[in-house]
Amino acid sequence: MFMWLGKVIGALLGFAVANVFGLVVGAFIGHMFDKSLGQFKPVLSAQEREQAEHLFFETVFQLMGYVAKADGRISEEEVAQAEQHMAQMRLSGEQRQQAIAHFKAGAEPDFDLVALGGRFNEVANRLPKLKQTLLTYVINMALADGRLDPAEEACLSQIAAQMGFSGFAFNHLMAMLRAQAGFQQSHGAGGAFGQGHAGGQQSYRPPSAADELAMAYEALGVDEQVSDAVLKKTYRKLISENHPDKLMGQGVPQEMIDVATERSKTIQTAYDLIKKHRKAVNG
Repeated sequence: MFMWLGKVIGALLGFAVANVFGLVVGAFIGHMFDKSLGQFKPVLSAQEREQAEHLFFETVFQLMGYVAKADGRISEEEVAQAEQHMAQMRLSGEQRQQAIAHFKAGAEPDFDLVALGGRFNEVANRLPKLKQTLLTYVINMALADGRLDPAEEACLSQIAAQMGFSGFAFNHLMAMLRAQAGFQQSHGAGGAFGQGHAGGQQSYRPPSAADELAMAYEALGVDEQVSDAVLKKTYRKLISENHPDKLMGQGVPQEMIDVATERSKTIQTAYDLIKKHRKAVNG
């Protein structure tokens, strides 16, 4: 029933991290993964897989509504943003109504994050990368309007805690994703952060070379004083964690793969910038 979800979520995630170009690339990656899925030993049965896809769809839109209502009300901008995501997914009338219902449910005062988190964790505990991929996706959506107020960040922290992330792990991931979003924008890739600045490009000032270098280090989650050996090891670890083949082998659903692909591009660009700078300084 949800065999379309690989392409749909692939397109949505691609749009979130790379605007229109990412939409096309994300949909293509989701399609190619759908075709090659049979080449890998499944972690879940077909029935369990379908249940997981339904739950992921539900969880994503409920959490989007939950974060959007963080400051007490959902603004017209946030509604338009949610509508834009749904339009880019090219949902059928029924699917769109389901997405809207899930979004509204997440925005209700009596929304039960613990209950939803418990249901999601039952599935995610069998798919090691699922929790971080979902959290990464929700954070990128929250960053999509170019700003993140304290109430929204508090909601994201609650979501992370419900998934079992420590405060340190959440803060580390937040810092990396913020830096990656800013780094994408400074390199003209758009991305979740840049997308929200579409209507405010006149006020945007490209970062200085020093700031861009600092963002590159933060995008890799390392200190500027880190040794070349540790830098390379960290880079390889991040690339390995986000490699599509490895994720597929670990049972990560097809709709998640393009997130890792886009992150890998940003990680690669950041690493290349750092290497270029160090070579220029050290000769």
